[in-house]
Amino acid sequence: MTSDDRDLKLTSVENARALLSQWSDSLAQVLESMTDQRPRIEWQGASGSFAEVAVGNALGPPDEILWWEQPFQPPAGMTVWVGAPRTTWEYAGTLTLKAAGLETVESAEARNTWFEIVGQSLSTLSRSLGSILGGEVTRENGAEHSPEPELQEWASVSLKFKGEESLPALLVAFNSKLLGIIAEPPKAAETFPAPAQKNVANSTDAAPLNSRTMELLLDVDLPVSISFGKAQLPMKDVLKLTTGSIVELNRGVNEQVEVLVNQCLIARGEVVVVDGNYGVRIQEIASRMDRIRTLR
Repeated sequence: MTSDDRDLKLTSVENARALLSQWSDSLAQVLESMTDQRPRIEWQGASGSFAEVAVGNALGPPDEILWWEQPFQPPAGMTVWVGAPRTTWEYAGTLTLKAAGLETVESAEARNTWFEIVGQSLSTLSRSLGSILGGEVTRENGAEHSPEPELQEWASVSLKFKGEESLPALLVAFNSKLLGIIAEPPKAAETFPAPAQKNVANSTDAAPLNSRTMELLLDVDLPVSISFGKAQLPMKDVLKLTTGSIVELNRGVNEQVEVLVNQCLIARGEVVVVDGNYGVRIQEIASRMDRIRTLR
């Protein structure tokens, strides 16, 4: 670790402390919305390799920690890792699924649910980073992946649900690029270059600037729906569905969902929680060809 890295300790950077506090609050909100129980969440700094931190904080064997790697951009290269001991992710995932009505929960189901919880909570960091950098920062598709071995600065995040003992703490780490950027944020113009200007006069996609027809349509209500995925089942399997049955969709827990307007694909985005309600943050506007394919 270089001297510059030592100067950028996770808990010594004011913006890093703010990000950790905001993420902790977001995690509590996501868990509350899914389980009707708001856990008490606190964090503190920790130093050393993640194996040393795991042993020192009694988190269990390092190889039993479930890691989630979450990149952000722009600028590219900003990454956050969240590690959860098995006891913690199994408890949170199981509690969430039982709150949804499932009586028995498999370990794989609890695991996927935990990844969904972490993904939603990390959406807050997109907005927080955008506020620091002065532009829109997006959360890219994350993956189950261990952190960089050279990381030495961590935050240990404890969760405690009402009436329960404290769960083994989570570990959170920011890579050196993210720490460096938020320690000395660059000018917004350097991070978010202005988009190229289109020649509206020659653009075939440009809408008429003065259209009476468009004015008449502006107050028309259209149904908006969100597609989490699809599945095809044989009739015999459909007849076997009962309360508690699970239908697997053709969408991963961290893939984008589709925004449909009048059953036509308009955009794609990520699921977020806003004041206890589900919402979708638009990340991509569908192309004309995508829209044509979904027309009925």
